[in-house]
Amino acid sequence: MMKPPAAPKDTTLLDSLMRTQPGKFGAVLNNLAKNRLQILYTQIERDKRNRPTFRSFSFHLDPHEYFYPASTTKLPTALLALEKMNRLGFKNKYLPMRIDSTRPDQSSAVTHDSSSADGNASVAHYVKKIFLVSDNDAHNRLLEFITPDTLNAALHRKGYTEAKINRRLGIGATPEQDSYMNPLAIYDPSGKRVLYSQKASSPQMKYEFALNGLKQGVGVMRRGVLVNEPIDFTPSNYISLETLQRILRAALFPEAIPANERFGLTPEDYDLVYSSMAKFPRESRFPKYDTTEYYDRYVKFAMFGNSKEPMPKHIRVFNKVGDAYGYMLENAYVVDFKKNIEFFVSAVILANDDGIFNDEKYDYETVSFPFLGNLGQLLYKYESERKRANKPNLAKFAKYQSFPPLSEQKR
Repeated sequence: MMKPPAAPKDTTLLDSLMRTQPGKFGAVLNNLAKNRLQILYTQIERDKRNRPTFRSFSFHLDPHEYFYPASTTKLPTALLALEKMNRLGFKNKYLPMRIDSTRPDQSSAVTHDSSSADGNASVAHYVKKIFLVSDNDAHNRLLEFITPDTLNAALHRKGYTEAKINRRLGIGATPEQDSYMNPLAIYDPSGKRVLYSQKASSPQMKYEFALNGLKQGVGVMRRGVLVNEPIDFTPSNYISLETLQRILRAALFPEAIPANERFGLTPEDYDLVYSSMAKFPRESRFPKYDTTEYYDRYVKFAMFGNSKEPMPKHIRVFNKVGDAYGYMLENAYVVDFKKNIEFFVSAVILANDDGIFNDEKYDYETVSFPFLGNLGQLLYKYESERKRANKPNLAKFAKYQSFPPLSEQKR
């Protein structure tokens, strides 16, 4: 059994900041056991050469305490899919991908993608959809491409050992069904010649962790029937909150972390990731989204909560959120280019008052969205008043205030 290292001790900063606004945070702070709240806030200091260093503050951070990570696992999946393309020698991440289906209970075959510029499915297009609207199918296809064994081994080799990603998302598969990865192939730009093929596979490695709280709640809906027993998250994906933020830091500031913890991406890959993270769905051409459903805040929980008002262009959130089973998560780098503010915030909160899982009756609107929005605003205000030795130069990310940058010009 793998046992995550002990989490750093909580500091008093986050607790004291939240308690200055009891009307916004008191209800959750008074029910920490029920809401299973964890927060990691990281300040960024720049030296005279603009090189960043990080100082983190935690609140109830505990890698031993299980929470369902939902779509936040799509971040490492997307990064490792791009890394695999580089390892295979493919500079063009838009090469057509076709996926077969060899079992009745396997996800369906893919021959094209009508939402892309050229009508093809591709690693790059799936990466876009993951960050733009947290597309489940895009994650599942990239997981099939990488395979769980390769994905987990890569994360652990880079030092991200508090992680296990072996389940597809949003399809209701059993662990047995989820264990079979589809065969697939990557073609040349014409779509006529196979450049790489991959057989169907099944994970061979088993990753087990000594975690608390794997069984939760008082009931779970299964095929429309309430079963009066806790849900068991043992076979589910797992990743600690600190690991999620470390991976996001590695993606955004690779120059500031040890080489062995970085992902093997090209400048074009980073541009694709940054632009897809930063932009709002209304700013995307391929895919094109209905903005009445996919509004600015759709996958931006920090700062703006459940507001459907347009977000200001000078504030960008490079992030990956998740929500499922009553859990809601934010893993974000928040930037204000007008005020030269930047910080990381990662948080998870459970809002499932009746303790029934998988019934789609959760308290997102009344608990999770307001809390995460208020938390982002609280830290934003604190950052706007915090003294810094050096003013940050945010030119690296400033071009993502408007689109299309490089990645959207290409496709």
